[in-house]
Amino acid sequence: MQAALRRRFGGARWALRVPEGAPRPRCLGPGSAPAPRCWSCGSRLPGAEGLPHFCPGCRALQPPGPRPDLFRLMDCERSFRVDAQQLQRRFRSLQRALHPDRFGRRPPKEQHYSQQHSSLINKAYQTLLNPLSRGLYLLELNGVEPAQETDCDADSVFLMEIMEINEKLAEPKNEDILEEIETLIKDDLQEAKKLLAKMKYFSNLEDKLKNKKIPS
Repeated sequence: MQAALRRRFGGARWALRVPEGAPRPRCLGPGSAPAPRCWSCGSRLPGAEGLPHFCPGCRALQPPGPRPDLFRLMDCERSFRVDAQQLQRRFRSLQRALHPDRFGRRPPKEQHYSQQHSSLINKAYQTLLNPLSRGLYLLELNGVEPAQETDCDADSVFLMEIMEINEKLAEPKNEDILEEIETLIKDDLQEAKKLLAKMKYFSNLEDKLKNKKIPS
C-alpha cells in the first residue's frame, strides 16, 4: 500500500487529452461581430462581452453573454493562482449590484436577466474558488479535454492506487495512514499546478506558431 501511495502525480498527463482539431478560444477582431444593442431602447452597448452591465442610455440590465469568461467576470487573471479575498470581494460586489432582490419592481425581462446573472456569478465564484474546478476550467479554456474516469486510455496503475486510498479511507480511523495520504495529496496538487503552468506556456507558443503560419 505504502509503495503504491508514494507514486507521484508526474504520470498524470493521462488526465490531459487534447482532442484532434479542438477549437481554441480567441478574441474576435474589430468588425468580426455586430455590436450588441440594448434589448430595451436599442442603444449600442460598450464593454467587453460576458461582463454584466447596464445600458448607458436607459439603464436597463442586459443579459449575460453566451459564453462568458469566468476569470474575466470575476476580475481575475487566467491563472491557477487566485487571490481568494479579492475573489470574494468581487463576488459580493457583483451580487449587491445584480441580485434579484434589487429588481423586484423592474420589468419581467430584467428580473429574468438578474436571476441569470446571479446564477452565473455563483457558478463563477465556486468554480474559481475550488482548485480542482479552477484547474479543469483552465484546461477547458485552452481546448484541453480532461479524460473521464471511464476512458480506456486511463492509467490503470493510477486508478488502482486511487481505489486503494479510498479503501484505506473507508477503514477505521488511523492517524498515521491519514497523515501519509494527506502529505501525498498535497504533493500531487503541487505537481498538478506545475503541469498547468507548463500548459500555459505551451498554449502561448501554439498561438505564436499559428500566427507565423498565417499567410501574410
